[in-house]
Amino acid sequence: MNEIDSKKLLKMTLYTAEILLQSGAETYRVEDTIVRMCTSRGFDYVESFVTPTGIFLSLNNKGDKPEDIITLVRRIKSRSINLNRVAKVNDFSRQFVSSDMSIEEAFNILKDIDKIKPYPALIHAIFGGIASAFVTLLFGANIFEFMAAFITSIMVTFSIKNLDKISFPPFLTNISGGCVATIFAIIFASLYPAIRIDMVVVGAIMVMVPGVAITNAVRDSISGDLISGLAKAAEAVIIATSIAFGVGFILQLWILISGGKLL
Repeated sequence: MNEIDSKKLLKMTLYTAEILLQSGAETYRVEDTIVRMCTSRGFDYVESFVTPTGIFLSLNNKGDKPEDIITLVRRIKSRSINLNRVAKVNDFSRQFVSSDMSIEEAFNILKDIDKIKPYPALIHAIFGGIASAFVTLLFGANIFEFMAAFITSIMVTFSIKNLDKISFPPFLTNISGGCVATIFAIIFASLYPAIRIDMVVVGAIMVMVPGVAITNAVRDSISGDLISGLAKAAEAVIIATSIAFGVGFILQLWILISGGKLL
């Protein structure tokens, strides 16, 4: 493979890794995909270093001089959870490795995968609301708290989705989500005294809990990717802290206004 084709392969592999990382894939999965795709085209020197915020990739042909090594770096600025994209990129990488697919064809497939949109906000909100509502039952909620958590969770989902659209800082977005959950919980508790604020809040904030980040942090740490593990653990702690800050801020404000009524 000549130098031009090597650079095309490098760019295509980097694009694959970028989609995986932005969609919430684990670090080991991204690095393993890079190595398999490059070695399938005859490169015997492939080094990749992936963190949640960047991808570093170098490759070289056997017998080439060290100064001929090609290296690219890609900065990852945004991340979300889209397991559908992760699954499709996995299928694509297996197909690429086991066939003689051209790089141009691979680029076209990746562009189609990159265009896949997440579920509509309405679907996300409804099913997030159902999950949140059933969580309250685990803590002994009654039917009114179940319904209040369902509605509150929907409102929280819509609020954080709208803030994401205007590129609101993630830390402030989660604070806002915690505030919205607590405000609606107080409103429902004011309208119907049988509703406990804590039950509604616990259920409603479930749509923001960083479960995938915590799971990936543990998975990366166990596999030896300590930097990625610590980075994702820090991300999970920051998200959890911001949610708690939003909830605590509104509760403290409510105590100052009402003297702790309904709490």
